[in-house]
Amino acid sequence: MSAREELIKKYAADLKDKCGVTPNMDLLTKVTIGCGPSIYNADASTVAGSQPSELETVKNNFLIKKLGLANTPALDEGIKAVMEKYGHANKHKYRAVVYYLLTLHFKKESVYK
Repeated sequence: MSAREELIKKYAADLKDKCGVTPNMDLLTKVTIGCGPSIYNADASTVAGSQPSELETVKNNFLIKKLGLANTPALDEGIKAVMEKYGHANKHKYRAVVYYLLTLHFKKESVYK
């Protein structure tokens, strides 16, 4: 099994165990691939949910640039909802899992077709 496949299994377990979501493995795989090499870097592979600058990066680079959403207050609300779903006590929020949950939250699965 490749390193990416191992990570995808780990992300799927996080979605089930920490978020109560049964993942669509095809979509999770595509979101993970879309994260590029960042998934292999310990720092870049996670999202610091309590750092405003990190959340701004998620909003600008993923929600606006990747998903094509307009910069409205709904983006911040969506990020907040996803962070709450993932759990504030959970220190390791994987970027691929956060992006997957945001993709579902904003119903933008079509971006990954």
